[in-house]
Amino acid sequence: MAARKRSVIGGVDTHRDTHHAAVIDSTGGLLADAEFPATTAGYADLLAWMRSFGRVTAVGVEGTGSYGAGLARYLTSKKITVREV
Repeated sequence: MAARKRSVIGGVDTHRDTHHAAVIDSTGGLLADAEFPATTAGYADLLAWMRSFGRVTAVGVEGTGSYGAGLARYLTSKKITVREV
């Protein structure tokens, strides 16, 4: 249950077919990283995976105007704060 209470931040390196995501804790420590398909189902899996580490306070997404646009829209629709990185 402790993981559900801690705040985590996500970061995503976007590509045409896949997105590589990482989750860090509040001190900047890497908790995990994984790759997901750049599809609506992949976006849902990515967010569920991030949430498994704690409360997602924000996600930095590379290329919100290009390869990351779909992911940014998806995360925003789920009330996740998205930052362009």
